[in-house]
Amino acid sequence: MTAGRERFVVHLPVVAVDLPGAVRLARVLARWAGVLAQADPGETTVSAEDEQGVHHRVFCDLRLDTGRRCLLRADHDGPCSRRPATVRYEFP
Repeated sequence: MTAGRERFVVHLPVVAVDLPGAVRLARVLARWAGVLAQADPGETTVSAEDEQGVHHRVFCDLRLDTGRRCLLRADHDGPCSRRPATVRYEFP
């Protein structure tokens, strides 16, 4: 954090079918906002509107050897990484 600057949390209500859908949307929004120097996507959480005290982490956010943070989903399997696993689609 730069001297003279404070951290704030921006609450952006969204509509989703369920919690996993809201988490997926939050991942997209956080990755997009990650291009802004002021944003900290690794700290993104999701909560239900009527349970705002219960936060669900979107990203793992553990520190890597490089000092940067893991950007995989919070409950990922395998080693931490800055990039999600590549999904390959095969068409007949």
